[in-house]
Amino acid sequence: MESLEKEMASADLCDKVDKGSSKCEVEDGSRPSTPLSDASDDSFHSLEDEDREMPVHESEPRASEETDESSEGCHPSEIPLIEPDGKDGTETPEHLHGDDKTSENSWEKLVTQEQDEQQQIEDEEEEEEDFVDEEYLKDLELNMSEEEKNAKREESQTHKESGNIKFKAGQFQEALTSYTAGLRICPLAYPRDRAILYSNRAAAKARLNLKKKAISDCSKAIELDSVYTKAVMRRATLNEETGNLDEALKDFQRVLELDPVNKESHEAVRRLPDMITERNEKLKEEMLGKLKDLGNVFLRPFGLSTSNFELKQDSSTGGYNISFNQNPKS
Repeated sequence: MESLEKEMASADLCDKVDKGSSKCEVEDGSRPSTPLSDASDDSFHSLEDEDREMPVHESEPRASEETDESSEGCHPSEIPLIEPDGKDGTETPEHLHGDDKTSENSWEKLVTQEQDEQQQIEDEEEEEEDFVDEEYLKDLELNMSEEEKNAKREESQTHKESGNIKFKAGQFQEALTSYTAGLRICPLAYPRDRAILYSNRAAAKARLNLKKKAISDCSKAIELDSVYTKAVMRRATLNEETGNLDEALKDFQRVLELDPVNKESHEAVRRLPDMITERNEKLKEEMLGKLKDLGNVFLRPFGLSTSNFELKQDSSTGGYNISFNQNPKS
């Protein structure tokens, strides 16, 4: 009887314990508090409870945010990157040295450009100084009487005589100016007088080392007077001095037509043909050398060179034949 009462009391006690547990889960919605004993700790941990407790590491990102305050609110693409020397605006001594070279080259180009511009300005000024507007003279003469033309001619002769005096005194620039003044007023109706002025001005320009412009003045003088031997002779000499050997030979031959006993022209006619041949041979060698260099550039990839090809001139026709040699002489 006593054992039966004990069993009934034990069953009531279990029912009370079960009812109390269900009531706690409904009200709190969480598991019972963990017992204090270490032995019972594992019995109250489930896999679901461990997953629920993982976000405890939330404090770590906060620490990183506190240490990275300088980049807070910046997009990753907006964070400045550290570039190598020279790319982020900084300059190393080597960069400075490179800039110095660039500046030096730019300065040299600038100086050269200024010199070219200055030379061009000087050339234009020289052209303006000796420019003669013949169209203006032509229009001016339409309304001039013979007396007025004569007066202009006499005035131009005065300038010519003044130029001759200055030329003999070695004042070549002043002489050039005087001859130009005479050309600007001498009527076109007097081509011989104008031819003499142009020829004299050519002599002054030649002394000033303006040989190309002197040749131009000689040509104008010859246009005005085709039998003006002195002008042809002067142009022949200037052509030879400037390397225009073919033109010089023609002019000397023309002088002999006008003056068959001209000794200087006879010597030039005998001298110039050999000089022209020598010059042409030299030019031909230079041209063949350039062609040979160009040919080697194209033949080198095939293991060949222009030495594999021999150029021979046919004595009967004057033409050239090309033969191939597999083993050229070194």
